[in-house]
Amino acid sequence: METKRVITKNIDEYIALFPPDVQKKLNELRATIKAAAPAAKEKISYQMPTFELEGNLVHFAAYKKHIGFYPTPSGIDKFKNELSAYEGAKGSVQFPLDRPIPFDLVSKIVVFRAKENLERAEAKGKRKK
Repeated sequence: METKRVITKNIDEYIALFPPDVQKKLNELRATIKAAAPAAKEKISYQMPTFELEGNLVHFAAYKKHIGFYPTPSGIDKFKNELSAYEGAKGSVQFPLDRPIPFDLVSKIVVFRAKENLERAEAKGKRKK
């Protein structure tokens, strides 16, 4: 089920590569991100689903045993206590496929990241009004 080398044009194509149970989780994750950052645009970047709002907001990708969620190091650091039950790295967290995804936490992380990106763009005078 490793698909990082498959080139897809959009998130729908990416999600369609996986079995129905994984598609369900990916679609729920996508919907959660969209609801938390409705102004964010979808694209494929680094061969994975990406949401962009004044720069990269978050990425996600499915693997054999988990879904990787990539909210940048600041998103991980801000929520490190809540994420401590999951494996991860400096800018990522792994949600095992055999456990529920903490969608409420994902939503909080996305809201934090959106605010962070918008504030940074505002400070640089680049924010689109």
